[in-house]
Amino acid sequence: MSSRFKKMTKAFGLIDAIKLYIRVKLKPYGVLSASKYKGPFYLRPQTTDYFTFDQVFLRNQYNINFPFEVQYVIDAGANIGLASVYFSQKYSNCSIVAVEPSKENFEILSKNIEPYPNVKPLLKGLWNKDVHLIIVDHGAIKNSFMVQETSPNDPNSISAICISTIMREQGWNHIDLLKIDIEGSEKEVFESNYEHWLPLTKAIVIELHDQMKKGCSKAVFAATSKYNFSFSISDENLVFINEDLVEMP
Repeated sequence: MSSRFKKMTKAFGLIDAIKLYIRVKLKPYGVLSASKYKGPFYLRPQTTDYFTFDQVFLRNQYNINFPFEVQYVIDAGANIGLASVYFSQKYSNCSIVAVEPSKENFEILSKNIEPYPNVKPLLKGLWNKDVHLIIVDHGAIKNSFMVQETSPNDPNSISAICISTIMREQGWNHIDLLKIDIEGSEKEVFESNYEHWLPLTKAIVIELHDQMKKGCSKAVFAATSKYNFSFSISDENLVFINEDLVEMP
């Protein structure tokens, strides 16, 4: 029995694992489905979509047990929405804002989250203020590209939003889970204007990208060190828990 099949069985159950295993062996893209989830998974050919599927559902990289109920979630760098789908299934009463700047990714994200009304998609980048960004393509694959600030008059610009604005628009007084995988933009997000949202965030699950932009880890650790966050590592992610908010309802 292959390790992939074992992981599929653990994630989806035996019957669905058999169907998925055969389907993926023939063609690891297109439409995959599992009865545990409300809708199918849409994966594009010649992309890293199946790799993302493997990370989220088979490697189970977001299977982290938090010492509190997860209700308010931001999925920053949502890509095609698979993490948002996973969170929606894992935390049945949560509200999720899925932030993704790429129009190509966002189109598939919208299809993947359609059965989940608790997920609100935003075609935006995440930044430390509400500005406009431009995607910088250095030959990057669809789940790995960088952005930088630009003029709102730039025809290729995209809107960017800060975490405080998301909280205000959603009427949230705190964030339970902030998942960040934004290809280096975490440097800007944690460099400034975090004083409102960071002490109100219970958990951060973040992938750092110092190999793409120097100073990412320095910015994240400098900001979190100002508050009572504990720290651990889970798969490719760093996990920060705000110990001051663990008992917060």
